Amino acid sequence: MKNIITLTVNPAIDKSTTVAGLKPNSKLRCTSPVFEAGGGGINVSHVLKELGGSSLCMYMAGGATGNHLKDILIELDISQKVIPIKGWTRENLAVTDTVQNHQYRFGMPGPELSEAECQEVLQELELLLEEGDFLVASGSLSPGMPIDFYAKVGLIAQKKGAKYVLDTSGEALVKGAMAGVYMLKPNLGELSTLCGVQTMSFRDLEASAKVFMDHTPCEILVVSLGAQGALMVTKDEVAYITAPIVYQQSTIGAGDSMVAGMIFRLAMGGSHMEMAQFGVACGTAATMSAGTQLCKMDDIEPLYQWIQKNTDKSSRIRF
Repeated sequence: MKNIITLTVNPAIDKSTTVAGLKPNSKLRCTSPVFEAGGGGINVSHVLKELGGSSLCMYMAGGATGNHLKDILIELDISQKVIPIKGWTRENLAVTDTVQNHQYRFGMPGPELSEAECQEVLQELELLLEEGDFLVASGSLSPGMPIDFYAKVGLIAQKKGAKYVLDTSGEALVKGAMAGVYMLKPNLGELSTLCGVQTMSFRDLEASAKVFMDHTPCEILVVSLGAQGALMVTKDEVAYITAPIVYQQSTIGAGDSMVAGMIFRLAMGGSHMEMAQFGVACGTAATMSAGTQLCKMDDIEPLYQWIQKNTDKSSRIRF
C-alpha cells in the first residue's frame, strides 16, 4: 500500500448531543456529549484506519482543545504529526432534535494563524513527502492563512512527485486546483465555483466537467452528487456511479469518508472505476451513522457490492 499523508490545517473537536425538542429562551436538557476528532484530513485518516489502511495524520493544534484532539487520535491508534500553534483548536457542535428528527450543526471559524505557523507546515511537507506518496489536503483554511496556501502545498507535492488530492471550497479550492492536483472531489456547488458560474444544473454537469478537465492540470475529477452518487471524469473516461437508497441519519463526514475510500482503493492498486465505486460506498455508509460518526466497514462492503452490480455499463464513456 502506498504511503498516505493527510493534512488538516483547521481541525476541530466535534461534539455531538441530542435534545428532545428545541425551544428558545429555555434551558434544554441534552444527553451526554460525544467528543470526536474532526476536520477533513483527520476524518480521512480515521476512515482509512477503519478500512484497515494506515496514514500519517498531519495537523495544526493548540491549547487544551488541541491536547484533547491529540489524545483522541492516540486512542484511535492513528499516527500523527502535530504542528503546534498559539491559538486554541476550535470546537464544533452538532445537536439532533429527537422530536423533529432534525440536526443542527454549528461550525466555528478556528484560531488565527501566523505566517510563521503556516510556513512551518510547508517546511514539514518538504521533509515528509516522497515520490509516489498520496497527500490528501482536506478542509477549510484557518483565519489568517493565505488564500493560496493549498496552491503552495500543491507545488511542493509536484516537486516531490507526490499525488496531491485536494478537497476544500471557495477561492482556496480554485487557486489550489489551478496550481495542479492529482484528484479533486467537488460537489455540484464547488464545481460551479471552479467553472466560474453561479449555479450548475445536472444537465450541464457532464459537459462542464469535461471542459474543466481540458483546461485544468488535474488527472481525476470525482463530482459528489449526494444521494445521486457521483460523476467520475478523467482525460479518457466519463462514468456515473449510482448510490443505493439508505436511511440517512447524518451527512457529517460523508464527503471525507468518500475521499478516504477512493484513496484507499487507489493506494491498493485499484482502477479508477473501483476507486469511484468504493468511494461512493464509503460516503453512503457514513450517512447511515448518527451524529458525527463516520462510516463503518460492516456497512461499506454490502453497499460496494450493490454499486458494482448496479453501475450501468452504458454510463461509461471512453474517448
